[in-house]
Amino acid sequence: MKKIQIDRSPSNPYYPGIDFNPENGVCEISGESYMEEAYKFYLPLINWIKEFIETQKKKITLNIKLIYFNTSTTKCLLDVFEILKRYQQDDGKAEINWFYDKDDPDMVEEVKDFEREADVKINIQEL
Repeated sequence: MKKIQIDRSPSNPYYPGIDFNPENGVCEISGESYMEEAYKFYLPLINWIKEFIETQKKKITLNIKLIYFNTSTTKCLLDVFEILKRYQQDDGKAEINWFYDKDDPDMVEEVKDFEREADVKINIQEL
């Protein structure tokens, strides 16, 4: 598997930074995510996670450090959470961590909404 790395760019501030590392199973999404047609951006990431789970069969850790995201991104993240939840149910090891800025306590409530909707455990941590 290949690493996916997309650096954040001032010319495209609405795209998040991505670092998906097959060596250690750590996947990070950071910054802001409010592009149009978010699914086109997230589909390769979703497919990467599916392939990692199927071929590597080892622990995967998803670290989310988003400071802003739109509704389209929400749907994509729920899809990712569903994949990781199924992996956990099949005795796979998956961890989801959401890091938030202490100056944005509303983000904690949004993450708790994700937990309820996806029925998955998300570790909420202050940056």
